[in-house]
Amino acid sequence: MSVTIALEPPRQEGVIRLLDLSDAYAQSLYPAESNHLVDLSALEKPSVSFLVARNGDAIVGCCALVEAGDGTAEIKRMFVDPEARGLRIASGLMNALEAIAGEKGLTAIRLETGIYQPEAIALYRKYGYREIEPFGSYLPDPLSLFMEKQLG
Repeated sequence: MSVTIALEPPRQEGVIRLLDLSDAYAQSLYPAESNHLVDLSALEKPSVSFLVARNGDAIVGCCALVEAGDGTAEIKRMFVDPEARGLRIASGLMNALEAIAGEKGLTAIRLETGIYQPEAIALYRKYGYREIEPFGSYLPDPLSLFMEKQLG
């Protein structure tokens, strides 16, 4: 099997399954007020580039690049099926979303992740993301880590 990554609509059974797994995982780690998950309808907006990773026909990962309208974008709903971990899917998703950001001429990519997700934090640091203050509508939260990578 080979992993492919492409822009696809989020409203499909395999993606919804991943989002449900992601929600359950986040809810097991953090209280509701510290979960900043966007719903399916938010992922269907024109300002969103939604990436789907497949291993053969199976949907095994996803992420969204949400443009803020100010030349920056935010990574949302990055998730890889636990049964597909170790296949470098998250790295593939990161490469693909950064390529899209470059094509769109964005100046920075930002994200919010939780402090109890060391694998995610390590991935973002590996890709050059640095800690920043809360951005956009986020408020300071001791359970959240805010990161940014300047582009170009």
